[in-house]
Amino acid sequence: MLFLAVMWGLSIPATKLALEALPPLTLTAVRFLVAVPLLLILAAGRLRVPLRAVPSIVALGVMGISLGNVAQSFGVAGTSASAGTIISATIPVFIVVFAAFRLKQPVAPRQWLGLFAAFAGIALVAIGTGSDAPEGASTTASGVAWMLVSAVAIAFYYIWSAELTEVYGMMPVAAWNALAGLVAILPMAGWELTHTSFQITALSLWMAAYLGVMVTVAGLLLWLYILRNVPARVAASVQYLQPVFGIGAASVLFGDRLGALFVVGVVLILAGLALAVANRRVPEEAVPHE
Repeated sequence: MLFLAVMWGLSIPATKLALEALPPLTLTAVRFLVAVPLLLILAAGRLRVPLRAVPSIVALGVMGISLGNVAQSFGVAGTSASAGTIISATIPVFIVVFAAFRLKQPVAPRQWLGLFAAFAGIALVAIGTGSDAPEGASTTASGVAWMLVSAVAIAFYYIWSAELTEVYGMMPVAAWNALAGLVAILPMAGWELTHTSFQITALSLWMAAYLGVMVTVAGLLLWLYILRNVPARVAASVQYLQPVFGIGAASVLFGDRLGALFVVGVVLILAGLALAVANRRVPEEAVPHE
């Protein structure tokens, strides 16, 4: 669980480093060009799904992979690495909300309070890393909005994938929806490459490989292993450690200034997260991060 928290916690700083050379759509495409072949290999022999499942799996990939990860890339480009990390930590809050509507799971008043606390914290985080931050460490309103779009899309992706994987299995659903998302991204990335200046650096390729191999593929497999060995509620607590590693890395790599408003915002978000997921049974197939 500690290793997984480190891998996932470093995903936003790694994305920030890669975006210094590659534009957002292209980075997402490269990330899944790495991840998809590995998923297909790991799912070999278990890739068959009924024809009726194809539309749902394709839609899942387009929404979760294309929208969720593309929005995250744009969001990271418009926020400091610290702010992006802590906003992405709200994904479990949205999972609770979607589980209430999609899976008919009740939401207690304290969990609604947690949701409002998390949003108040997001506002403070955005203010606490404003435009006067160092270059590459500023947070804009559009960046925060993109990060929230990403968190909502990824949370719904996890809830929907929980339904599909219960019927068709984790590996075929993961492999095929990742492929569908990649196919949807490629034309957009191709257009971006013809309209945006970029450079391919060794660092950007290493970061894209890290995101594809460690965050997407290894993170998924390690999460499944953890779920088989510890209760899902205990496994979900890994979410609390991710911002610690992400914000620490951001401070070292980008010199993010963590002022008083930022600290208060982080406390509100983590308190909101604690209230939102307290005494809730997280769907066992729902991964609380990308």
